[in-house]
Amino acid sequence: MVREARLDPEVEVLWEDFHAEVNVPSEQLRTWLLTRGSGEDSFSPNPNLDLPQPGREILKVLNKRKVDLTPEDIEVMREAVERIRELMDAKPSRGNADDTWRHSLLDLGHDPLVER
Repeated sequence: MVREARLDPEVEVLWEDFHAEVNVPSEQLRTWLLTRGSGEDSFSPNPNLDLPQPGREILKVLNKRKVDLTPEDIEVMREAVERIRELMDAKPSRGNADDTWRHSLLDLGHDPLVER
């Protein structure tokens, strides 16, 4: 069975926006999330050594072809783009030196140190 290759134009734009905002390669994002997932918060009485959310969903989308997107993937992309843009608009006075802010972006697959 051949899958319809054409997507809704809004999904096409979202795909482009998502890949512009999520500027960390999938393997680098996976490594970052594994590092975050092994932090002190993970060693609570009920540790969760899986990749942290929402990075796990973003990583899944990065590993998909556009024609294989599900409605859930489209929502993940929409939320990631929106959250990255919100964080970028709220850049703290310390800028990239603010680890909390930068790590929040890295959790979403965006490194503010990467040139556009």
